[in-house]
Amino acid sequence: METIQILTLAAKEFRDRIRNRWVLAVAIVFTVFSLVITYFGGAQQGQVGMRSIEFIIASLVSLVIYLIPLIALLLGFDAIVGERERGSLDLLLALPITRLELLLGKYLGLAAALTLSTLAGFALMAVLLYQQFGWAGLYHYLGFVFSSVLLGLAFLSLAVFMSVLARERTRASGLAIALWFFFVLVFDLLLLGGLVASGGAYGGDIFAYLLLLNPADVFRILNVFALEDVRSLYGLASIVPPALAKPWLMGSVMLGWIIAPLALARWRFK
Repeated sequence: METIQILTLAAKEFRDRIRNRWVLAVAIVFTVFSLVITYFGGAQQGQVGMRSIEFIIASLVSLVIYLIPLIALLLGFDAIVGERERGSLDLLLALPITRLELLLGKYLGLAAALTLSTLAGFALMAVLLYQQFGWAGLYHYLGFVFSSVLLGLAFLSLAVFMSVLARERTRASGLAIALWFFFVLVFDLLLLGGLVASGGAYGGDIFAYLLLLNPADVFRILNVFALEDVRSLYGLASIVPPALAKPWLMGSVMLGWIIAPLALARWRFK
């Protein structure tokens, strides 16, 4: 495996995203939504403006869970199948590069674009939080931003896997949307529905561990347990056991969600 081949493909993919202003558009979306949620998230309680770093992170967690997975899936769903439909995949594979190099190059280029847009979108909020809360508030906010990047990379891995599986671009886009609905909207409802329907007789002990099967829930746990006030705000203190209340453990699980779909994509693409 040649590193220069991977970096060349990644740079080309990254330049394409910069050229079509995708990064700028996503950064603007993140900036606008984060500012609106931060300043007006407490309007229902009769308060406007920055209340506390805990409340801000709790509000932004919901934004990230809905927005970043969708953006990541839409960004990567045609990474491979799009090349196949355009007829350029055979040309790329005819060059002196391996399938693994092509897959990693595509992923790294898309990951760089997604990371840059996420960091740029949250940069203005970081400046405002530093002015309001100092280094203490900025420290927790940077941890939240880092976990947001990991969440995006996890769903980007899933998107690339779907792109390898699908034979047509339209089918890949449908799979991407279905994945978003399942992980963001349906998964938790199924778990809660099963728990309530059984009266807590089944699944109560392993409920928290089943949440690890969803990268969006891993992200939520990671940020909920970062601050005690946020944890109590979400009401998960009695649901998630202390054994999972370790940022390094949740970070490792998120890394697993990044690596595993890529490994499956490599196996299928090979």
